[in-house]
Amino acid sequence: MAVDPYRYFRPEAKEILEQFSRGTLDLEKGSDVAATVQKLLRLAHTLKGAARIVKQNEIATEAHAIEDVLMPFRDTAEAVAQSHIDAVLEHVDAIATGVAALSAPGEGTSAPDAAPSAQTQAAVSGDASQPVHSSVRTDISELDTMLDGVAEARALMGGLRGATEGMDEISRTVSDLVEKLEFAQISGAGRRASLDDPLSIAEKLRRRIGVVERVLDTGIDRVDRELRQLREAAERLRLVPAADMFTSLERIARDTALAQGKKITFSATSDDIRLDTRVLECLQHAFIQIVRNAVAHGIETPDARQAVGKPQAGAIALSVTRRGRRIVLTCTDDGRGIDLNGVRAAAQKRGLFDMRNGLPDERETLNLLLRGGISTSGAVTEQSGRGVGLDIVREAIAKLGGAVECKSETGCGTSFEVIIPPSLAAMDALFVDTGETGIMAVPLSAVRATLRLLRTDITRTENGASILFGDVIIPFAPLSAILHARSATGARNWATFIVAFEDTLAAIGVERLLGTASIVTRPLPRHMSASPLVTAVSLDADGNPQLVLDAEKLVEAARNGADALDEEEARTEVLVVDDSLTTRMLEQSILESAGYAVDTATSGEDALVRVGKKRYALMLVDVEMPGMDGFTFMEHIRADARTRDIPAILVTSLNEPQHRQRGRDVGAQGYIVKSEFDQSELLEMIRPLVA
Repeated sequence: MAVDPYRYFRPEAKEILEQFSRGTLDLEKGSDVAATVQKLLRLAHTLKGAARIVKQNEIATEAHAIEDVLMPFRDTAEAVAQSHIDAVLEHVDAIATGVAALSAPGEGTSAPDAAPSAQTQAAVSGDASQPVHSSVRTDISELDTMLDGVAEARALMGGLRGATEGMDEISRTVSDLVEKLEFAQISGAGRRASLDDPLSIAEKLRRRIGVVERVLDTGIDRVDRELRQLREAAERLRLVPAADMFTSLERIARDTALAQGKKITFSATSDDIRLDTRVLECLQHAFIQIVRNAVAHGIETPDARQAVGKPQAGAIALSVTRRGRRIVLTCTDDGRGIDLNGVRAAAQKRGLFDMRNGLPDERETLNLLLRGGISTSGAVTEQSGRGVGLDIVREAIAKLGGAVECKSETGCGTSFEVIIPPSLAAMDALFVDTGETGIMAVPLSAVRATLRLLRTDITRTENGASILFGDVIIPFAPLSAILHARSATGARNWATFIVAFEDTLAAIGVERLLGTASIVTRPLPRHMSASPLVTAVSLDADGNPQLVLDAEKLVEAARNGADALDEEEARTEVLVVDDSLTTRMLEQSILESAGYAVDTATSGEDALVRVGKKRYALMLVDVEMPGMDGFTFMEHIRADARTRDIPAILVTSLNEPQHRQRGRDVGAQGYIVKSEFDQSELLEMIRPLVA
């Protein structure tokens, strides 16, 4: 395999060029001139030295030329003249062209990445078929190879774990051998001398196997941990911050505005969203056209803007946000807006609608424009007039399965909104255990708080279950109920997270909150049918899928189905333990009439099984039962950390002081003698215990 002499130079040069473009645009805005010039001079010096090492003298010469342009401004705070800014950018474009021409062995003469000058040409001419900025590209084939290798190595780790199980078997065999030798030694004293050596060897072997086993287990765990981290790092390498395309788009807006004698200000924001490089490449193809159109068709000349009371410089703003399960990219301008009549006239000329059905309304007109092939420009220039720009936008977004929407207001500006479904994307997530449905992830950006809810914190009204969060009443629903899994039964406490969509909040109850982590999400397979709540899937350390829930749908489900905390769930559940059918039925009838849900057990042993499977708010326990009596049952309950805090009332025929004392000793909160049984007294005793 041929050695690539530029293996390290290409990525270093591209990174420096990205910083050059960003710094030069900042310099043009007059941002901290002295510090920016110093930074650019350092970048030029670094690039010049690196180029000379790999014998790229032309690139080194261009970098030296940048130093010559900027050196007079090194120790001054004066603004750098526009002609000097243009000269620096010309040298940057020349260097980018030279770097792009440096092919790796076997690639031929064409480079996979286009230079910024090609981007600028695409921006001005309307041709976005050119490859996009290099910062949007990584070598996906190498990353895929890395991921495959990690997966294979982890599979080998599974085989090694099987080997440790074999070591366990060997260890048991050696132990058996030692025991047999010891037995033979005891039972045959005459053979003791002959057994000493094998016994010693077997004992040494057992100790040695134990050492090897511990070392092997520790080594495998460490390798497994390292491979897991490597896999996560490799997946994130595949992702690129959406903000990485902002610099090149600002350059496009700047150069288009200069070509048309216009002035602009450019701003961009991102919610720290990272996307698959192929997705970002398609998006940049689309936004090259959208930004160019915003400047060429939307922004007016400085004189025209001043005449209508606008600032001379038009505003172009980009944003990348997450909206539920979708990624939304928006480009807005404060220009003249879209000439709807001009679009209608151009569309009619092309036969895109039938006049017999009347003129299309505003929305229909904008949809016609998005179909592409329509230009309202009076002449074909380098900047506009061909009517192919929105064709490119539509095709690029269609590749991603997304949609584009347009809004415009005459004299105020235009907004293009591109909405794409999730592909590979990185996000921080809160992991929760739903119980029956397992572990799931919720976007951390949508989580406002986590808390522990007591059953008394949940209020049930005719509108469903709700809680007080701060000074606001918000709906509450268990995640298991929302997902249509088996509903939890009985009043209980909940681990809870507060989820938000826009300005709406909801409380979601789960079994456990497991913590946060950074994950890489993937879209669900197309053939897979899933709940609307599920937006994507991530893979855990072992490659097992974990569902990612959609914040918008969670809030919607909680608000529309807060009463998913069903009647059985909302009622306090009591366990009645008595071997007498009559007593069980009487107590059950009294409790159910008072609004409690009731389970019954016929013995202490039966009750232990039930308490192990379900959480009860209260237990009524008979003392005199066959097998395990009530006192012994209570001792078992209080000895278990999971059940020791369940309130209990003893209902018994025993009325001696020592029996009452025994009841207090085993942790009963109440003691009722059956001969003195009073329904009202029972309910009064129960009420504070379950509150």
